[in-house]
Amino acid sequence: MHHKASLTPSRSLPSLLADLSALINSTISLPATPPLLASLLEQLNPVVDSLYQTRFSDYATVVSTLELLQAELNHANSLVRAPGGPHTGLLQLSVREIGRRLGLVQEAWVDVPVEVKEGVDMLKAEMVGLRFEGVTKKKNAGAVADVEDLVVRIKTGDEEGIVNAGLEIDGLIEESVLVPEECVGLISALFGRICLVKSDCRVKILSMLRRLAGYTNCNKEKMSSSEYLSSIVRCLSRDEEERREAVGLLVDISDVSKVRQRIGRIKGCIVMLVALQNGDDLIAKSNAEKLLGTLSNSTQNVLLMAEAGYFAPMIHLLNEGSDMNKILMASAISKMRLTEQTKASLGEQGSIEPLVKIFTAGNLEAKSSALGAIRNLSSSPKNIQLLLNSGIISPLFQLLFSVTSVLMTLREPASSLLATLAKSEDILLHKSVPQKTLSLVNLSSASIQLNLLNALTSITSHQNSKRARTKVRENGAIQLLLPFLTSQNKEIRVAALNLLFNLSKDCKAELDKPFLEETYIAILVNVVTSQLASDSEKTAAIGTLSNLPIKDEKITEILMKANLVPLLVYLLGTKISNELLVERIAGLFIRFTIPSNKKVQNASVTSGVITSLVTILSEGSIRAKSKAAVSLSQLSQNTLALSKVKSSRSLRLYPSSETRCEVHGGYCTVKSTFCLVKAGAVSPLVRILEGNGRKADENVLEALSTLMQDEIWERGVMAIEKASGIEAIIKIVEVGNLKAQEKAIWILERAFRIERNREKYGEVAQVLLIDLAQKGNQILRPMIGKILAHLQLLQLQPSYFGDAS
Repeated sequence: MHHKASLTPSRSLPSLLADLSALINSTISLPATPPLLASLLEQLNPVVDSLYQTRFSDYATVVSTLELLQAELNHANSLVRAPGGPHTGLLQLSVREIGRRLGLVQEAWVDVPVEVKEGVDMLKAEMVGLRFEGVTKKKNAGAVADVEDLVVRIKTGDEEGIVNAGLEIDGLIEESVLVPEECVGLISALFGRICLVKSDCRVKILSMLRRLAGYTNCNKEKMSSSEYLSSIVRCLSRDEEERREAVGLLVDISDVSKVRQRIGRIKGCIVMLVALQNGDDLIAKSNAEKLLGTLSNSTQNVLLMAEAGYFAPMIHLLNEGSDMNKILMASAISKMRLTEQTKASLGEQGSIEPLVKIFTAGNLEAKSSALGAIRNLSSSPKNIQLLLNSGIISPLFQLLFSVTSVLMTLREPASSLLATLAKSEDILLHKSVPQKTLSLVNLSSASIQLNLLNALTSITSHQNSKRARTKVRENGAIQLLLPFLTSQNKEIRVAALNLLFNLSKDCKAELDKPFLEETYIAILVNVVTSQLASDSEKTAAIGTLSNLPIKDEKITEILMKANLVPLLVYLLGTKISNELLVERIAGLFIRFTIPSNKKVQNASVTSGVITSLVTILSEGSIRAKSKAAVSLSQLSQNTLALSKVKSSRSLRLYPSSETRCEVHGGYCTVKSTFCLVKAGAVSPLVRILEGNGRKADENVLEALSTLMQDEIWERGVMAIEKASGIEAIIKIVEVGNLKAQEKAIWILERAFRIERNREKYGEVAQVLLIDLAQKGNQILRPMIGKILAHLQLLQLQPSYFGDAS
């Protein structure tokens, strides 16, 4: 594992440019500086000056490259200062390197004026092509190194000796005096030391090897051994400059076929090249891209690149490769372990469209590999959108409806893909999908049936799927599904129950007939009562039952005969951890607590429903609490009347004042009068208002308002105030929705009729109320006016609130 080098510049750009200018001027002024070099350096000075105002694509890389340019200028300066005068061959090489490094700086410029760019191009070309007069003839004994001696020094010398040997190698290359046998010895010696020296020296060795590689193609061949290539690849994971030289060397020798064949096989090579290609070093990035492009001629390398997260070559082959390569790439994608981010990246880079084309037009093997790849990519929501937009639906259903024996094996993965695509709401744009899917259910094997049922469940669960649900019901889905409720396959039972629940959400006449048959409702009840049924089965079954028309007394009678309420109470008593199941049970309780059916109310309360509802107020989700509040509100609507009926007889039997209800005034118990106060429901209701969830506010306030009927409103206010409810209701005036605000203001209007409440809460409430009257919905103003009248504030703006008296 290697660590990315820091890209924080070691020096500021102005400081570096000032040092460069000083170094250039110093070199120009040296007596031994050749006139041609002085002329070139004089042209370099204004280029350096222009860098002060130049914008760069990568500031850190430019500073790093300028530092390399400065190092080479120092080298040239040292050569000029050498005793006995400069070695023109080495000086010529140094000036050429200055030109190359100037070109690297130029690559990072942004918005450079044309005339400046052209001037730099000319200067760079002059430097890189520089040849001092008579340089090739300078072959005196002091200038030309003995190659055998160089090899010995490289093998045995210290790092400084190796660097000096490199300068001599440069001279030998420039003078074209090296023969192939001598190059072999130098290359072997350099590779022998590359893993034994420090990074700075490795950079020099890599640079020498690049010079030798450029000397003859034969030298490139000599560097193509697996051992030598492995040494270069190891340098790809080290410091920035070393990585840059290593990838540059690999590019230099990559025109040798053996090199191309072997690089991809070296462990970690392609991974490191991809890392460089994704890095911030512009020079290394460019060379890594070139090398990856060269290596992409091998399908094996392309697969390794894809595993490393570089997909461009793979997608190119999917689009333009041979049929066999397309199948190979698709098959690879189908087997790859991809993260969600990687799947999305593959989709964004253009893999979806060619895969769909292969799936649509290919032979069996092509269809199979493309389908596998598409399934692997389809778990990404972004890719689902791309698939739906690419025309996948039509060929997918062609395959699902196919009766050709060779294609039958693909129906199961095709149905699985359909189930995945159906999770996107955009599937609703393909209006024929629900009906086609439904028509396939009875014609398929169990595994395909499961996928089709899951697809229909997803389709009918979307927010805007009401029309789709209607179409599915009109095509006989209810009758088709009911037999699946008793399937021996548990997954199919769950899928059928979930689909049935979705279809029952907005049921009309088409649902009434089948659900009115006691046999079918009994199936749902049996799911609820079965100890073998899972929570997911019970959740779906109870949800479906709760969606049936509440006012249909025949359904209620069937459910009461099935003894469903005690079973639901028992279920809640087992401390269910499934929040959705609790929510569905709370929703079904609404049927058994409607005020118009006191007989059912009484039976439900006798079974313990109130205790369960109060428990839900404290422990359920906000949706479950909201539904529980509805049931408690419905029960509480009859409490006052029941209390009156039982009062006279009960008080003779139980004369103690403790038996009298503080709100209803008569004799109250949970089971006989469904009293919220005796049930201990007031405080949990208030706690919901104090919480952060707002979805239950309306139903909670409706339940509390049942304690404020005309005959008992004053005592009801006192009970709510005792539970700290007035503050909570004032809070709803500030944060609740319009309907909740209406209910809250209705309660506060009665509360503020009492002087004690006006004194205690009036100051806090009046600020909110006045603000709401000015900025809120005008429907609230008349009731707010009444409250402000109680608080003796209405005279401030009497006409604003209308008739509030």
